[in-house]
Amino acid sequence: MTSPSPIRPIRSALFVPGSRPRAIEKAAGLGADMLILDLEDAAGPDEKADARGRVSDALAQWAGCGAVRAIRVNAIGTGLEADDIAAAMGADAIVMPKVEGVADIEAARALMPDGPPLWAMIETPLALFHLREIGEAAGALNLSGVIAGTNDLSKELKAMGRGAMTPHLAQIVAAGRAYGLTPLDGVFNAYQDAHGFAAEASEGRALGFAGKSLIHPSQVQAANKAFGPLNDEIDAARRLVAAFALPENAGKGAIPFEGRMAERLHLAEAEALLKLSED
Repeated sequence: MTSPSPIRPIRSALFVPGSRPRAIEKAAGLGADMLILDLEDAAGPDEKADARGRVSDALAQWAGCGAVRAIRVNAIGTGLEADDIAAAMGADAIVMPKVEGVADIEAARALMPDGPPLWAMIETPLALFHLREIGEAAGALNLSGVIAGTNDLSKELKAMGRGAMTPHLAQIVAAGRAYGLTPLDGVFNAYQDAHGFAAEASEGRALGFAGKSLIHPSQVQAANKAFGPLNDEIDAARRLVAAFALPENAGKGAIPFEGRMAERLHLAEAEALLKLSED
């Protein structure tokens, strides 16, 4: 059983420091597809309690902006995860860092059996070896996506440069696509290097990533452009919407479409994609 795909495409996923109230306030107007309030790396040891206390206000400020509102909590085993998850129950998604296997996701889900979907950050060599098991458990654990944690992963692998990371990034993409999970590329740290960001985003798109995680507001529109719908995707979405609009398909939950069965979930995805193409 695989996890359902999100209705809206995630081209841009911006980490917003939980330690910075002004950044939280400004994030709603940036046009990111996903906003991730960061209680982990962006909050120092003495800032974590205050950052957690801002979760409710952040979710309220981001309501209605159109972004998926996510919270990155602290990792399983830190002793902080239970309080973080309890605070994040009203979010649209919870991002789990340092996921190394199914046990980490199970531990998170045990803290919130009926909580929001989870996203797993793949940040260690061990996690790469467990991608298949993570994917196979995705449906049962309500896991929606995987995010390449490239900073930690490259450090742990002792990889030198983006090129050395390509085989490992391809593993994350393959697992995501195989098990119906949205795969997001890692962050680009040199936020003032627009050319470098564009090149890396283009490479990520070519590898098969659905979008990119971001560390700075200036990267949002570039990511939206790099991972925006292609012309053939737009054309296919228009045909699917038109097919569901035919009188003979009125009220149907699924219809034959170009050699496959299309459900109303796919219709919603097509409509979301067309809306993005018009933005």
